[in-house]
Amino acid sequence: MIQLHDVDLKLLRVFAAIVKCGGFSAAQAALNAGQSTISEQMAHLETRLGVKLCQRGRSGFQLTEQGVAIHEATLRLLAAVEHFCSDADVLKQDISGQLNLGIIDSTISDPDSPIPRTTQRFVSRGHDVHLNVYVGSPAELEERVLDGRLHLAVGHFPIHVPGLHYSSLYQEALGVYCGRRHPLFASKAQGADQLKEISESRIVARGYMQQHDLEQLGVSKAAATVDNIEATAILIISGAYIGLLPTHFAAQWVKNGEMRQLIPNQLQLMSPFDLISRRGVVPPPILQAFLEDLAACSRQNGLDTTVFANKS
Repeated sequence: MIQLHDVDLKLLRVFAAIVKCGGFSAAQAALNAGQSTISEQMAHLETRLGVKLCQRGRSGFQLTEQGVAIHEATLRLLAAVEHFCSDADVLKQDISGQLNLGIIDSTISDPDSPIPRTTQRFVSRGHDVHLNVYVGSPAELEERVLDGRLHLAVGHFPIHVPGLHYSSLYQEALGVYCGRRHPLFASKAQGADQLKEISESRIVARGYMQQHDLEQLGVSKAAATVDNIEATAILIISGAYIGLLPTHFAAQWVKNGEMRQLIPNQLQLMSPFDLISRRGVVPPPILQAFLEDLAACSRQNGLDTTVFANKS
């Protein structure tokens, strides 16, 4: 059995950084080290573990089968180390360390999102905190909260996963849009006539909300499926598809004439944003402080979020 030492943890962090950056050369800036040094560290780690972790060559950087398994184990180990440090902080009640936050894409233009205001409030308190923000799909966020890589995440989670605590945070307005090259962009149809035109069009749906999206648009199947809002916008702008977008996100293209919102009085929908964290884990001071600031900022918008202020 391999016995881990401090030097091994350092080498595993190097390995994790290389994989995250996509190769030795790309990791130089993140690790503040030259390529020769990084190569030596990886060779040392492979010797310690007794396996080949990656291949480098003309085809680029690629993990071996053993490398994939070791990388997954490394992320779990580093998350466990971070949790240990957080638990130690609980004992000394010190607001310091790393806070790992996850969020779905394309929320930056949402005026109802409390995350920007919460971040400003949290950082302004002078905590000795390093904030890591990960943008991913709902499934990725749930997985990372479950395995400890994220302290909490915010997004759409239509199906609740055992082991996670879900709390309602706020609502996001959605509309149905087509691009200026789509036949419906110049359509004069209204009401039921335009609903029929929409139902006969090619629809792009979010994979994680596909059934919901299709039901709202009155169609039985999607012609395209995506896992993020930006991909939806790309297909809508192409003129080949119709789809749902957050109204705040689509506003920039509506303003410059690239998109049109279809029958907004009949097809404006609300989609819930939830906050998720792992059940059965005592929140460290750093997480508790962020949740308290999140609750305070949300109440300013008329939202009662005390339900999650003291839960994990």
